[in-house]
Amino acid sequence: MNIHEYQAKELLKSYGIPIPPGEIVYSDRAAARVAEELGGTRWVVKAQIHAGGRGKGGGVKLANGPEKVTELADQMIGSTLITEQTGDTGRPVHRVLVERAARIDREFYLGMIVDRVSQRIVIIASAEGGVEIEQVAAERPEAIHKEYVDPGVGLLDFQCRKIATSIGLTNRAVPFTRLLKKMYRLFRDKDCLLLEINPFIVTEEGDMIALDAKMQFDDNALYRQGEVAELRDFDEEDPKEVEASGHGLNYIALDGSVGCIVNGAGLAMATMDAIVVHGGRPANFLDVGGGASPERVAEAFRLVLSDRNVKAILVNIFAGINRCDWVAQGVVQAAAGLKVPLIVRLAGTHAEQGNRIVRDSGLPIISASDLADAAQKAVAAART
Repeated sequence: MNIHEYQAKELLKSYGIPIPPGEIVYSDRAAARVAEELGGTRWVVKAQIHAGGRGKGGGVKLANGPEKVTELADQMIGSTLITEQTGDTGRPVHRVLVERAARIDREFYLGMIVDRVSQRIVIIASAEGGVEIEQVAAERPEAIHKEYVDPGVGLLDFQCRKIATSIGLTNRAVPFTRLLKKMYRLFRDKDCLLLEINPFIVTEEGDMIALDAKMQFDDNALYRQGEVAELRDFDEEDPKEVEASGHGLNYIALDGSVGCIVNGAGLAMATMDAIVVHGGRPANFLDVGGGASPERVAEAFRLVLSDRNVKAILVNIFAGINRCDWVAQGVVQAAAGLKVPLIVRLAGTHAEQGNRIVRDSGLPIISASDLADAAQKAVAAART
């Protein structure tokens, strides 16, 4: 789950991490009021969407007077911002963040992620902040510094000092250590998957400030993160994905023509790969989970069919804790009146009973013996 920059900064502030003075606004008149209340002579107006690259797309601009703040807010609010991460369709801007501009002396990159290989939180830092970290990593990997945190002991002071030295903050090691430990505590407390401050700055006055912030959270942990869950902005998400999550389904829309209904994320990815190998393209990723009831399977069909690009549906179930006969009941229930070809492969628990239900339904369902057979038949059906 993603949140907006202003929400991420409020979380940082609650943990004692300094952020620039600012306020979120929804109109140009409010933007002018905030600029006057903040004081100063220069402000930054920042569009709030769930995508990076806002600066290059025109979503982050400097204003040298209250009138300019009003003008920029008016331009951004209600517009569609297109960046490298939004695609050609862009994202609508409903709000902007108005902040007093900081007097920057140095810029850094500071981030934390969960590294699945080492199964540890890794801290990533660079003295080259304010630019895309992926570009720095590709062109100058020596400029990226990493520190892996042992979950048994947590982040230690010497690791913080090591990072400070690596990015040229040796003389600020003590306050930097305090700040980094606060970040780590926030990351752990809130079940973060990503916490990125880019740029993290040192001002001309010597203050360390999180000038920009990005956070992602483990949505499987939201049941214990009520405060975080309330920050979710459904307007920034695909409506079908939001609806799917409400039914216990994991759904991601893609651009192909073969709709996929699968149990298990790994099998779903293998199914999509098989479709591509046989010359097709998947229309979605859809994992019905391990306890898929007939009602949940029927709901999965409805979601897949809401995509007009779907020309065939492939149901690929390898049941363990699930049961093929339950899935088959949902398939038969949803397939009545279906106008696109349906290919079904059932294996595992109660597979024989499930296949019998499909055969006895009298519906024009195409059975498949294995994954390769199912993918080949689905791609061929989508082309007819």
